Amino acid sequence: MKIGIIGCGGRLGRMLVAEILATDGCDLAGGIEQEGSPEIGRDLGALVGRDPVGVIVGSDTAALVAGSDAVLDFTTPATALVVAPLAAAAGVPLVCGTTGLEPRHIETLRRAAESIPVVQSSNMSIGINLLLGLAKQVAAVLGPDYDIEIVEMHHRHKVDAPSGTALAIGRAAAEGRGIDLESASQRVRDGHTGPRRRGDIGFAALRGGDVVGDHALMFAADGERIELAHKASSRAIYARGAVRAALWAQGKPPGLYSMRDVLGFS
Repeated sequence: MKIGIIGCGGRLGRMLVAEILATDGCDLAGGIEQEGSPEIGRDLGALVGRDPVGVIVGSDTAALVAGSDAVLDFTTPATALVVAPLAAAAGVPLVCGTTGLEPRHIETLRRAAESIPVVQSSNMSIGINLLLGLAKQVAAVLGPDYDIEIVEMHHRHKVDAPSGTALAIGRAAAEGRGIDLESASQRVRDGHTGPRRRGDIGFAALRGGDVVGDHALMFAADGERIELAHKASSRAIYARGAVRAALWAQGKPPGLYSMRDVLGFS
């Protein structure tokens, strides 16, 4: 299976290259970077410290998609608006792990999913997806007397907050409680905020250092607190999940899938 990588020169992009090279049944269709990137023209093997593989970094998105059996995109929401229609037109399965997606980006993926299998998840980690299932289950069991708070921390370079994974945890908890996250979400506290509103799901985003990704979900009531947490020490967990998703999507009917579908948690 030849897999193409959008944004192959970034931290996670390089992880994806290395994971594909190490996975039986997979090969590199290619990788692209933005025009002007110093990585353009480099061999993808050399990009990750390995022997040359005869595939160089390019910048033509349409050509990469057309020459791939599946495409991985972990770049920006704006890029998703370009890649999804190209993948749909070419009949190529798409795995999108980009965070910070807004409704218009999700709608673009939904339209593409009418023609191809699209696996979209803000976090491809097996552990995180298990946490999502637990979040929904625990929230369903515990009543509104338990305040829900989500705390996440990432490296200093992350540009969106709360993280896509934190929002996914919030959505899972809201689903378990039978409420809409958007109406219950409390993302900013500053100054004299007054008492906590009953039923809110609170978010706190921390940034610093080289933290790959820490997420904690708290259910706090009078007299006790329940905490579920996941700490990522390597981005390799996301790359492994993404390649697993691409292999799983091969031969699947068109549709918008999640990582929980890939792992059989749905």
